Amino acid sequence: MPRKATQVTGHEPEGRKVPAAELADEFGRTAKLLGGRLTDRLSHHGLSMPRFQLLVQLTRHGPLRLTQLSSRVGVSQGTASTLAEALVHDGLIERGADPQDGRATQLGVTDAGRQRAEAWLSDYERAAEDVFAALPADQWPGLLTTLRTLSAHHAAPAED
Repeated sequence: MPRKATQVTGHEPEGRKVPAAELADEFGRTAKLLGGRLTDRLSHHGLSMPRFQLLVQLTRHGPLRLTQLSSRVGVSQGTASTLAEALVHDGLIERGADPQDGRATQLGVTDAGRQRAEAWLSDYERAAEDVFAALPADQWPGLLTTLRTLSAHHAAPAED
């Protein structure tokens, strides 16, 4: 059942300089709350959020090398390898030769994996709509732009 939108009464006065630490604190608190809510809503699917993230990337983008997959999901190659191994064991993804380089291996989703990913994605969309229902939908594009700007800036290599 969708939650009723909560009215925030502590709006910041126009022109108030907000300390970066305050932004970071609220961002971290919000990310933890939203992530927990999504995890709770999706736990019946029987896989962890990180495993589903790998499975979804392979479903959306087709076979990928482990380095590509780890980059898309935003985890280390070692973590991606561990997650992928579990998904291979469960029969949800499989290894195959990279058509561009026969010496390299790609990971691809199996039919069973695609079915699981599609069911999860359907529930994920509904859960995400619930989570973001507190924010008017006309504000979603601005929030998405802000989050993408932060991600892109911090994904770039640091300059010395």
